[in-house]
Amino acid sequence: MRDDQSTLAKEFQAQFAKKVRDNEIECLEYWKEQLDKVLLLKPEGVAALQQQIKRVTTMMGNRIGTLKKP
Repeated sequence: MRDDQSTLAKEFQAQFAKKVRDNEIECLEYWKEQLDKVLLLKPEGVAALQQQIKRVTTMMGNRIGTLKKP
């Protein structure tokens, strides 16, 4: 009985770890895609680049706020 519970717990931990890892990969891929778009724009000057970076950081802030809501 105890071995069954231990095995079940280990399987659950492995599934949970995989899900967390997959979510992290998905998140990083999304934000990398957003930054790649900024790179492709090749903005003229520092002000335009700052504006594009601000847009991405605003998106990130909004996403963080959404995730923190109960």
